[in-house]
Amino acid sequence: MPHFGSIKRKELIHYLRVLGFEGPYSGRKHQFMIKDEIILRLPNPHKNDIGKELLSRILKQAKIDKKTWEEL
Repeated sequence: MPHFGSIKRKELIHYLRVLGFEGPYSGRKHQFMIKDEIILRLPNPHKNDIGKELLSRILKQAKIDKKTWEEL
């Protein structure tokens, strides 16, 4: 169960797949994942984890609420 806070990119991809997203696929500057009509761009791999603010923006674009995220 992921908490709503910083997370590793690999874990983010795993949980997005659990929620039905496919990918990641290569894009021009960023990889992306797809679910129905939603195309979600992923941050590029870095040494640091994805922070709480960026995770919040990603989940908002993916139309995933905090409660659903924490129930995984």
